[in-house]
Amino acid sequence: MALGVAFRAFFAALFNRNSAERLRLALSDAPVDKKLPLPATADAPAAKTPTKAALPTRSEALTLLSTLQRESRLLDLVHESLDEFDDAQIGAAAREVLRDCNKSLTRMFAIEPLATSPEGETIPLVGESSPARLRRVGKSQGDSGVIAHRGWQATRCELPNWSGQASDALIIAPVEVDVQ
Repeated sequence: MALGVAFRAFFAALFNRNSAERLRLALSDAPVDKKLPLPATADAPAAKTPTKAALPTRSEALTLLSTLQRESRLLDLVHESLDEFDDAQIGAAAREVLRDCNKSLTRMFAIEPLATSPEGETIPLVGESSPARLRRVGKSQGDSGVIAHRGWQATRCELPNWSGQASDALIIAPVEVDVQ
């Protein structure tokens, strides 16, 4: 009988922290604290451990769009009616927005060209490449080709964490009110 109890105690202590603590106290001849949780059995399921409150969810696409609006006013430019502006005004506004978009995208994604060779250079086409890495345009056959576009790749992805209310998950930018 004692051997069976010893095996049960060994495995209970090995795989269950609460049982290990209760056995440690029992073997130390110290008074047993009645507040220690009882080990889980088939009849009594283990108490659920408190989990960290889940953050509200929001699409990463909306988080990115919101960041580009906040930091570079991208949507303001895209949705503005350009009919009343001349090309120089549009170009000046676009230059500022594009510069700020570049800063944001570089910070979050560290974007780099996918091809190391410059556009216009002939490169060998060997083996099968992933269509995400290389797209053949023009002839679909051949041993070499000219780089028409170097492609882009992100070397990291660090979007800001959104921590707003669930009811605000689809908000891209708040209304701005100039209080007089």
